[in-house]
Amino acid sequence: MADDWVAALEAQREQMGRASATDKVADALRTRIIEGDLRPGVRLSEERIGRALGVSRNTLREAFHLLGHEGLVVREFNRGVFVRSLGATDVRDLYAFRRVLETAAVRRLAERGGDLTGVRAAVDEGGRAAADGDWRALGSANMHFHAELTALAGIRRLDDAMRQVLAQMRLVFAAMDDPRTFHQPYLAHNRELVELLDAGRWAEAEESLLAYLETAESQLLTALAA
Repeated sequence: MADDWVAALEAQREQMGRASATDKVADALRTRIIEGDLRPGVRLSEERIGRALGVSRNTLREAFHLLGHEGLVVREFNRGVFVRSLGATDVRDLYAFRRVLETAAVRRLAERGGDLTGVRAAVDEGGRAAADGDWRALGSANMHFHAELTALAGIRRLDDAMRQVLAQMRLVFAAMDDPRTFHQPYLAHNRELVELLDAGRWAEAEESLLAYLETAESQLLTALAA
């Protein structure tokens, strides 16, 4: 339904933490983008979002400004604020950054160890979504997997950077006409990566991750070109 994202924002209002009002609103909207509720081209109504989250228009405009810096929304003169559409240049930049970010998390895990519960839970979430034939939920589970993978580094700034990256990635995924064909194979890749991490096969895990990212980038660039 077209208004599902508004209902999701209303539910999220109760979960917003103690950060500044601007940061809370930006995070709520970023989350809706990551979860696939807000797609490229959607107009962000100040009135509806302000009412859903219980914030002023000034706070909302500051949040839009922050999200604009992150490349997630764009203001169009005399039309309003819209969720941004991304192109091939964005994809190349995102995947170059992800290679640095996610392999750093694997290397950090190799040095200091860590709890794989979060990445395992994300794989299980993806398995349930695939079994239900819910391909958007499978895409969300994949987002959660990579967020949990980065979280293994134990560095909050990396986590924040990854959330921004994943929000942009979700906008790129909108270019895929067949989300099942795109997302389903990566569930097996995620399982394989967890097994390698669990076995302490760090070099193989990093190689698997890099191959994974290379394949995904190529698929998305092909889809955008078409």
